[in-house]
Parts: sequence; structure tokens; C-alpha cells
Amino acid sequence: MLKSVFSKYLLAFLLIITVSFFVLAGVICSMFTSYSADAKRAAVEEGAAAVADFLGDSFREGYADSFSHYVYLHRDMLRGSLDLLSANEEQIMVLVTDADGAVLLTDAGNERFVSCRIPDDVMNAVGQAAEEPMTELTDLGLLDASYLVSALPLYGEVIEKTDAALIGGVFVCSPSGTITGLVESMLKTILISCMWVMIAAMLIVYFISEKISSPLKEMSRAAKQYAAGKFDVRVPVKGSDEVAELAMAFNNMANSLATVEDQRRSFLANVSHDLRTPMTTIAGFIDGILDGAIPPEKQPYYLELIAGEVRRLSRLVASLLDISRIQAGDRKFTMTAFDICEMARQILISFEQRIDEKQLNIEFECDRDNMTVYADRDAIHQVLYNICDNAVKFSNPGGVYRINITAHDKKTFVSVFNEGQGIPEAELPYVFDRFYKSDKSRGLDKTGVGLGLYITKTIMDAHNEEIWVKSVWGEYCEFVFTLQSVVSK
Repeated sequence: MLKSVFSKYLLAFLLIITVSFFVLAGVICSMFTSYSADAKRAAVEEGAAAVADFLGDSFREGYADSFSHYVYLHRDMLRGSLDLLSANEEQIMVLVTDADGAVLLTDAGNERFVSCRIPDDVMNAVGQAAEEPMTELTDLGLLDASYLVSALPLYGEVIEKTDAALIGGVFVCSPSGTITGLVESMLKTILISCMWVMIAAMLIVYFISEKISSPLKEMSRAAKQYAAGKFDVRVPVKGSDEVAELAMAFNNMANSLATVEDQRRSFLANVSHDLRTPMTTIAGFIDGILDGAIPPEKQPYYLELIAGEVRRLSRLVASLLDISRIQAGDRKFTMTAFDICEMARQILISFEQRIDEKQLNIEFECDRDNMTVYADRDAIHQVLYNICDNAVKFSNPGGVYRINITAHDKKTFVSVFNEGQGIPEAELPYVFDRFYKSDKSRGLDKTGVGLGLYITKTIMDAHNEEIWVKSVWGEYCEFVFTLQSVVSK
């Protein structure tokens, strides 16, 4: 970091004394940049056309209900084709979106962009590029550098028909500037010619080091205040160099610490409530029995209520202990083969009374009657039970409640869908965080403390499997996780 900051101030002096060197370098760089830009433009346009043709043809032959469904079912095969393109062209990145701009598929190494969204104005412009790719320096809202982007729309029938229904888009991206051997040689020549200027500049930098170190001192003071629990302190961000990036990192750290502190306080409040309420109930009923306020013939009824509150306390303590074991790394998993469909049926039957109370419309779909997976049976039962329990809890009365189990490419996909309030889009990234509760008013969830989904995510990570959530606020929520399939011989 210090070397880069030092180079920045040194460059200011070099610009004053060595203008002629940089004029020459500018001419050379301009020539090379023009050549490189033309080559990159041709590469990304050819890549976009190839991917668009391949996806259009394969989708029309795939008999899928929708383009998103098709990509979901064939993502491994499609990603292999995208990887082949990115391997042939250095630093090429490929994004495939649906008609709304949501990223459905990327090449390997760029999966972090899946579920991100391309801006509407970019998608509108792509939809008008019927036959020729739209190639320009475009801000997709996803990349942290300047990229040359070639984009083509995907249509449901024939790609060349502009009046066909838009089903998605293809974006092939490449960095707009790359240092090559020619540019490096040019820079070396300039640096050698200006060596004497650099020696003089290093002497000057010594006097401005105080200015450079000043923001670092501010960060040190801020760090001490963070350690004291004062998370409202922020470091001023000036400029765009590495020191400014470090200041932004400090501020982001403070925001994260403040969020964790809020979650901790919320957790303590929830736990206190969940401990105090049953304990108060237990104490009140026991005192009533001991004082004779509750007649003997009603005592069994109140003892049953006391037993229920004790079980509720036991579940809370078990969750807290489970979290402690997970954090300490003491929980061990025993991998076995078992029927995930039968497990789902048993869990669904256990919710029969609650399902009847809400009059839910049950849909249970499996590729086969028996589908064997390889995982820790008890842990996966905990995962599926927790997700199904939340789905029942947050379903609208009379709504659809669906469990879908499918197999594809040695993976089994388990989906639990319910029509209900759903989860706000802004809160989706935090669903699997500790202490997260979407029902902050406790109107639907009176017993949870925000640990179930965190434990679920931790279990899936320990299995090296994926779990994700899709939701539209006010309409539905769907959790999907994967398991390793056991293929019958």
C-alpha cells in the first residue's frame, strides 16, 4: 500500500519535469489502445453471437416451460459451454439473464453475480439490438472496473425476429484495458530515462509523508474507539487511493459491528422474552396448585400446560447448545444413504393438524417414489423440518404449500414453497444470518429467536451443499437446497 501511495506522489513530480516523455508514451499507448480495443470488440461480439445462437437453439429443443426453468435444469451443461468460451478468450466473462435482467447463469469463477440484476435501461437497449450485437463500454451495475460489453437479446422463437417475445439476454464482457508486453516495455524505458527525477522526488516525498500518514493516524484513533464499543465513529474518506479504500473498509467494519451489536441486543431481548414468558406461566400455575387456587380436578390440565412450557424451554436451550457446538466445531456428521422422499412425507404428516387448521392446498412432487441421497440423516431431517415448519407457520390460510424433489446431474434438489407474506428483497441477503427474524413483530412467530435458518445454513455448508431462498414480498417464499444423489445400480 505504501509503495503505491509513494508512487502516486512521485508521479506528480515526474509529470512536471518529464512532460516530453509522457507525450511520446501517450502517442504509443493511443496506437496500442486502438488496436487492442478493435481486437477486444471483435472477440466479445463473436462470443456473444456464439452463446446467443447456442442458447436459442438449445432452449427451443429443450421443451422447458420457461427460459429460467430451462437454465435451472441444464445449468451444469450450459456452464460447461460458457466455460469453454471464457477459456478460449482470456479474461472473458459471460452472463446469461432472463427478460427482467436477473442473472441466471455465469461462467465458472463468476457465480457471485448469479441472482444479481442488470439495470432496466441496459435491458431495454439490448432488446432493441435484434441482429447486431450492442457493443460498448456499458455499466452493468455489477462490475467494479471498466468493461467492454457485447450484448444480444434472446427471443422465444427465432433470434432475428424483433417481434418475438424477449426471454433473456447474453452479455459477454472483457476488461477494456490490459497491460501488455509492449506497454510494459514502454513504461520501463520511460522509468529508466527518468530515474534521476525519481531520486529527487523521493527526497521530496519525505517532507509530505506527514500528510500521507495523517489519515492513518485518524484510522488508528477510530480503531481504538471501535474497541471501546463506540461504533458510531466514522473515518473521513478523501480521494480514491488505497488510503481512501482503507478508510472505507474501516467504515464498513464499523457498520458490520453495529449490525452485530443490534442483532446481539435483539437476540438477548428475544431470549429474555422466551425464557421469562414460560417461566412466569410455570411459576403462576405451580403457585396456584400449591395455594389451592386451582381445584384438584383441574390440576392435570394445568400440569399439561406446565409440561408444554417446559418443552418450549427445552427447545430453546437445545437451539442455543446446538449453536455453541457448531461454533466450537464439536458437532460431527455421520454420512449414510436414506430416502429423502420418505423423510419429506413423514415430516409433512407431522404437520397434518396445523395444515388442516390453515386449510393449505398441499402439493407433493417427486421424480420417483423413492430417491436416495447421501448425507447425515438427523442433520438433514433438522434442515427439512425447520424449513417445512417455517413454511407452514408463514403460509396464508388456504394458500399453496408445495414440496418438490427432483434429481439432476448427481444432485437432488429439495424445494419447499409456500404462498404467504414472503421476505422483503432487501432482507434476502440476511436470511441465514444469526438472530435474523423476518417477523419482527412476533405476530406469526412467537417462539423463534432467529437461530433455525442459521443452523440450517451451517449444516448445509458442512455437507458442502447449497441452500438458497427466492421470495416475492406479499406473494410467496421458496427455499431450495441440494444433496448428493445415490444412483441405483
